Amino acid sequence: MPGSGYMSTTADNHLLTGAYALHALEPAEEAAFERHMAHCAACAQEVREFTETATKLGLAAAVAPPPGFKDAGMARITDVRQEPPQAVRATPPRRRPRPVHWALAACAALAAALGGTAVWQGQRAGEARTEARAAQDRAARLDAVLSAPDVKVTSGAIDAGGRATVVVSRARDGAVFAAAGLPDPPAGKVYQLWLDVDGTMRPAGLLPGSSGTVLMNGSPREATAMGVTVEPEGGSPAPTSQPVALMSLPG
Repeated sequence: MPGSGYMSTTADNHLLTGAYALHALEPAEEAAFERHMAHCAACAQEVREFTETATKLGLAAAVAPPPGFKDAGMARITDVRQEPPQAVRATPPRRRPRPVHWALAACAALAAALGGTAVWQGQRAGEARTEARAAQDRAARLDAVLSAPDVKVTSGAIDAGGRATVVVSRARDGAVFAAAGLPDPPAGKVYQLWLDVDGTMRPAGLLPGSSGTVLMNGSPREATAMGVTVEPEGGSPAPTSQPVALMSLPG
């Protein structure tokens, strides 16, 4: 399928644990993720936790968007003002160090390199611990939604290609979006999720690639539907493009 979004990086793979547990991946993506998971204990553990709760969800049923939802979403699309590029101040060339200072400069550079290596290693260790805690927190929040007693699921194909699934728990006030096989967004663009609250499209998170699982921002208790658009990296305060997917929230 065009735009199947083959998983090319470890970061991409870590985003697919929920989609894998929900069986929302294309066959090629699923096979690639299983190869990654065989060597990634963190992903394997996360998948086990998701799978245990995902089995409680039952069969997904497609739900059509409410009448007028697409027209309302299109009516709220606005243009993003382009900012002019900022001028870059030219940096005057540095003078070469005098020959008598070469020995001192070399010693200082060596000391800085050794010290910088130690600092870098400490920073990477700290970043790894932060990433691990963030992954555990994300898994816990996703699990809370997937294991809620009132969980409801809607799933369907996307016209542009791929498939999307939305899992909602109004008791836990949370919603999870899983996608697989979407066309790759253009360079400098991402997929952005939206919640329709009283006719206003509110930002609900970003899907950086063509596949992945996102714990949506915002309260599904107040929303009746959700949409997906293509936006500049970092997202937009309001939709700036036509929606690639529109779905009613179940329940």
